[in-house]
Amino acid sequence: MAVRATVSRFPIDPDSQEASGVPWGLTVTPFAAKDENDQAPAYGLDGHLLPRCENCYAYFNTYCELDQWAWNCSLCGTLNASEEFLELTKSALQAALEGLYDVQGPIPVVKNVFVCQDTEGILPIELEDVMPLLQFLAPVETCKDRITSALETLRPITSWERTPGAGQVLDGVLMGGRGFGAAMEALCNYLGSEYGNTFALARVFACLSGPPDYGPGQLDTRRYGEQYASKGEDADCALLPEQTPFYKDLAAVAVQAGVCVDIFAVTNEYTDLASLKFLSIESGGSLFLYANTDDSTLPQDMYQMLSRLYAFNCVLRLRTSTEFKPGHSYGHFFPDPQYENVQHIICCDSFATYAYDFDFSNNVGFSRFVICKLLQIIQCYYDYIFFSHLQIAFQYTVVVPPEELSSLGLVSSSRGKHSLKRRLRIRTLQYGTAQNLNDLYDSVDPEPVLSLLVHTVILASLEQGVREGRMLLHDWLVILTAKYNEAFKHIQYKNGSSSITAQMDVTFSQCPQLQPLARLVFALLRNPLLRFHEEGVHPDYRIYLQCLFSALEPSSLHRAIYPMLTSYSTPDKPAYPRHSLSRAALISSGSPIFFLDAFTTLSVFYSSTADPSLPFPPPHDCLLRSTINKLKQDRCITPKLVFIWGGQDDATVFENYLIEEQDVDGSGLTSVMGFVSFLEDIPQSVLEYMK
Repeated sequence: MAVRATVSRFPIDPDSQEASGVPWGLTVTPFAAKDENDQAPAYGLDGHLLPRCENCYAYFNTYCELDQWAWNCSLCGTLNASEEFLELTKSALQAALEGLYDVQGPIPVVKNVFVCQDTEGILPIELEDVMPLLQFLAPVETCKDRITSALETLRPITSWERTPGAGQVLDGVLMGGRGFGAAMEALCNYLGSEYGNTFALARVFACLSGPPDYGPGQLDTRRYGEQYASKGEDADCALLPEQTPFYKDLAAVAVQAGVCVDIFAVTNEYTDLASLKFLSIESGGSLFLYANTDDSTLPQDMYQMLSRLYAFNCVLRLRTSTEFKPGHSYGHFFPDPQYENVQHIICCDSFATYAYDFDFSNNVGFSRFVICKLLQIIQCYYDYIFFSHLQIAFQYTVVVPPEELSSLGLVSSSRGKHSLKRRLRIRTLQYGTAQNLNDLYDSVDPEPVLSLLVHTVILASLEQGVREGRMLLHDWLVILTAKYNEAFKHIQYKNGSSSITAQMDVTFSQCPQLQPLARLVFALLRNPLLRFHEEGVHPDYRIYLQCLFSALEPSSLHRAIYPMLTSYSTPDKPAYPRHSLSRAALISSGSPIFFLDAFTTLSVFYSSTADPSLPFPPPHDCLLRSTINKLKQDRCITPKLVFIWGGQDDATVFENYLIEEQDVDGSGLTSVMGFVSFLEDIPQSVLEYMK
């Protein structure tokens, strides 16, 4: 479990939090293979014996104060009685392993079934009546050839030349309509009948070539062609909300049926992913968008998803010290209807990340403290350090191979069956408090800050439009800059007006931890996530980015917002580890080869002045190729790989990422450098804010 807080030293009270301007919260990747320090989790048995606080139900941990026959909860301070000190100490080191279930059923058969709908929108026959689920499910190991043969019988139905909703009647059967909603509803009902008996989780890969236009859940795509500007309306406000609750309601049905839905949309026409997305993200699945079939990475993405380990039927719970509490929670989950700060996640892989922001529970802040004695050469003195604690519990089910069970001594290796295991991960963390603003600024981690900002602006965009999201992001940077300059006495506020006592510092030169933030905000404003509809950003692509960015762990999100640009002297020899995203950086470096990692796209760019004898594309056994292959393996999606020789190939894909010379409010080049001019405008905005 990887946990990254926006600040490693928490603000001591609400006034300090308000004065800093820094978001206070954290991101958690509960099923990560390693923690944020690259340490693998420790495993153990009998986790169900782990003592819990009788007041807040937090698990016993190493931060709890021990008495001979009792222990104090590190979160709420409650004194808990204990009968066996030795057993208590042992159990504190354990993780939970509960329940073994056989997941292999009888050998089934494979059939093709065509399902049509009557005029009243009701299926004439249930899928269970066509073929019982136990006969439909087929083990891949023994039925792979027959499954492949069944796939070969699928025939394409062209829909490009018909009007929306106009299916074709063939032998009394309606052909050609995309009855996606009806099909998914029937499938969820079909699978739900055996949930908990035949299977513990069903994962459905749904492929779409365009918008559903037939039956329940059909979508009206005409709203995309509306002339919003001529009507004085905000196109983004009109196109971002869902037009029907059908797929959100269907997601609830899928959850109850134990079905996780992944949607793969391969289309360049408006499909209204704003409505469809709920079926995937609220059922624990993912949403993918591919513009065409020629360079689609759909097969690779699907293979990776099936190959990686994932947890399902997950419960995520965050508990905190009494002085503060979770505010908003963000991510692809659904909240528990009964308990606060409990999230249910149907399916979770090692990349899925969730976020929380914090609020103080009162106006006092952290009042509990310990006194640490600090020795110096001549004297000793006491320094008051306030500690806060939080605990994250993640309970989940995982499919375990027989060899792992055998190594734990739970079953014989000859059993040969995969089994289900219920497991529990617990992470308890202790954070000190910042003694002043300088201390707090020095503890900032810019990547989790970016994560919380992205979640905030996505939420604002969905509720009030992209324009409001952009304004919110820009205003946050202005406020942070103002508070930073106040803290370092560059600006003073006296008698109702502000005055600059020194040159205003918009680059945070006295705080290295804050320095990346201005560039990240600029890049986020340039990202299609926050670009306007009239700039050519397709609404489906914006929705795809919202779904992708809201599930990425902080380092990956950083790469997606501000790509990494490195250079090579040869395919086997690195030159510079990092460049700014500008043409000037390319020219001044003098390097012949550049590699740009934009998370979803990997670009290898050979300068037009590069030595013609350099191998192009880079050989498969070179260092650059090894780097590319490693990045592709470590991604939750398969990035598109592009090779470009400057002056010969179209370099638009690469040059579009050189954003620092582009205007933050448009796509064209400006007479001055975009990022520089962006920073130059900040002081005036700061002064206006402080009036």
